[in-house]
Amino acid sequence: MLVLILLVIAQFACVSLWFAANAVMADLVDTYHIHTSIGWLTSMVLLGFIAGTLVFAVFSISDRNSPSVVFLICAILGAAVNAGLLITTDHLMAIYGLRFLTGFFLAGIYPTGMKIAADYYHKDISKALGWLLGALVIGTAFPLLLRSGVVHLPWKLVVMTTSSMAVVGGLVIGFLVPDGPFRKSNPGFKPQVIFSIFRHPPLRKAVMGYFGHMWELYAFWAFVPAAVFYIAKTNMIESNTGSVMTFSFLIIAVGSIACILGGYWAIKISSRKVALFALISSGLCCLFSPILLQSNLLVVVPFLLFWGMTVIMDSPQFSSMVSGYAPVENRGTALTIVNCIGFTISIISIQLLDFLGPWMETRWIFLFLFPGPFLGVISLLSIRSEKGESKKSIP
Repeated sequence: MLVLILLVIAQFACVSLWFAANAVMADLVDTYHIHTSIGWLTSMVLLGFIAGTLVFAVFSISDRNSPSVVFLICAILGAAVNAGLLITTDHLMAIYGLRFLTGFFLAGIYPTGMKIAADYYHKDISKALGWLLGALVIGTAFPLLLRSGVVHLPWKLVVMTTSSMAVVGGLVIGFLVPDGPFRKSNPGFKPQVIFSIFRHPPLRKAVMGYFGHMWELYAFWAFVPAAVFYIAKTNMIESNTGSVMTFSFLIIAVGSIACILGGYWAIKISSRKVALFALISSGLCCLFSPILLQSNLLVVVPFLLFWGMTVIMDSPQFSSMVSGYAPVENRGTALTIVNCIGFTISIISIQLLDFLGPWMETRWIFLFLFPGPFLGVISLLSIRSEKGESKKSIP
């Protein structure tokens, strides 16, 4: 249990790097006289994450080396490039480059953290990943809280705080969490590991469900502040950056509760069924968002909080399914490459919403996220046998 607590603390601290620039975007624009958007700032981190996952997968870095050491090194380097936002000039490409590198090093934190959990919690992986993804959700939303009406730190202090947290998180794993008892080293990269992910039918269908989930998740998170601004305008409520960030934090952070509860629920009914519930629920939220986002506060506030829970509830369950099927010695590579493809899909949906934003009311753009959970549900429903949910390795 102690290892899980340390993992949760470290994951929360390190993934605060993810939305650090999003939370202070207005200040970056004013300070450095640049022109950018939430879509591009988020996409640059995701592009870096994709590049990082490819490098980590090809060289099997988290399988061939100590995952705890990999986590530590990436946390320190990620903190350093995030802090670079404090000293950059008025060059937009410099900021994009820093965000790209932040995403690159997050590839050694997020999937590696899941691998460490899998190396310790072989039987209760659903519960462990539920806690771990819950920490990721709160950590991702935390920079929004730092800029909210509750805290409202100066933007440079937000950057310094998130970088410092990442260093602390890395030290926690590097010095307090040794390699797990179920870890097996891997002598080298095997290209067939990547293809094996798609050869095993139940796992392939689960992975396709995960891809549908990723079409929705990060696009929803990135544009939550836009939805909150729209709701305030529709209900004729005066809003400012602090109040918008406060509510945006709550909408994203509440998903951590769903991740944890989903982990315990999965032990009783299976990861696949929990993921199905979440996909169906969030898909319906996408479908009815044009109507509900223009409703009064008594309707729209519970709606967005429910959406914030269901949009992420399935994430640890997909990770659990992938982790359970992957060969133990290649588990880190499998988790990493699946993440790589999933985040590539996220960039496409984020850029789509970024493009559509100026052309239509905010309430309509979330409707374009519906195909993700819809296709994900179809994929999971095609896993007809309960054996597809067991913790077996890819043959």
